Amino acid sequence: MDQRIITDYAGLDDWLLSSGAAKLMLVCDKFLEQHDIVRHFLTLGPRIGVSLFTDFTPNPQYESVVDGVRRFHAEGCSAIVAVGGGSAMDVAKCIKLYSDMDPERNYLEQTIVPNDIPFLAVPTTAGTGSEATRFAVIYYQGVKQSVADLSCIPAAVFLDSGLLKTLPEYQKKSTMMDAFCHAMESLWSVNSTEESQTYSFDAIRTILAHMDGYLANTEEGRRNMLLAANTAGKAINITQTTAGHAMCYKLTSLYGCAHGHAAFLCNRVLLPWTIRHTDACIDPRGKQYLTDALQKIALAMGCDCPEAAADKLNALFDKLALPVPQAAPEDYAILCGSVNPVRLKNYPIRLSEEDIDTLYHSILR
Repeated sequence: MDQRIITDYAGLDDWLLSSGAAKLMLVCDKFLEQHDIVRHFLTLGPRIGVSLFTDFTPNPQYESVVDGVRRFHAEGCSAIVAVGGGSAMDVAKCIKLYSDMDPERNYLEQTIVPNDIPFLAVPTTAGTGSEATRFAVIYYQGVKQSVADLSCIPAAVFLDSGLLKTLPEYQKKSTMMDAFCHAMESLWSVNSTEESQTYSFDAIRTILAHMDGYLANTEEGRRNMLLAANTAGKAINITQTTAGHAMCYKLTSLYGCAHGHAAFLCNRVLLPWTIRHTDACIDPRGKQYLTDALQKIALAMGCDCPEAAADKLNALFDKLALPVPQAAPEDYAILCGSVNPVRLKNYPIRLSEEDIDTLYHSILR
């Protein structure tokens, strides 16, 4: 599916009018209610009515989605706009997916019925790339549920660089490195394709080229970081993530570090590990294919060889001054037991329990 990228308000209004919707559901994080972008949607009337839906939390609950579907129909909505980070995107995606399904049965137990409800996403960070993927996460009775279907990918995305102006520096760094890790993991994934590798290569190059401008808060830097995060999202939409993400999730809850920070902690160790262990390649396309993928990572980073890329990644970590958590001895068993085996299967090197423990000892202090 070709996703329309919109970069100005004239294009945004054009999309909204061309959608044919008389009323849209605006799904957004509650703290954004007074933001200019939300006020823009709320002042569209009388051309287009708006139903504001903010009744969800981080790590959104299934019940919030059910309420959203009910509101979507009760208020006569015919289009969806998501404004915010991953939680807003996840809720909006699920409302779209479930809107044509049986409300009397648990949506999670039904076969998804694709629909063509107009859906636009407005990311407020440059990192997750959720606006470009078919994946969503919600929680049912305390258990994480992964939802996936191509029809939940937004038809259009509004990339407004102004939304990134006031992001705290730490959030900018961590979300930027989440996008970088998406691109790098996608490039070496066993599920990679020529298309996904092109997206990954472009995303890595764009992130490194515009990192300084982005952190200095230039308009060009913000604009290009949004594009890079979207491009990296398109890559993982094809491949999914790999060991770096499989290993990073527990770091966030144990040590309070942001997701992108945790992913970077893992991948700066995994890149040299991958380079050293190509003989243990499990990608059915073989060791040479993996070696070529590592060389593409190096070239995207402006390096002659993968080893130089690994050194550059460590130098980048030092430059960003992201802290390394201090682990207690008992933490390692908890971390090793937390690794998602599905994501681990996407990584091209076979990892034993001992390998994972060794990696965590290198990741942490």
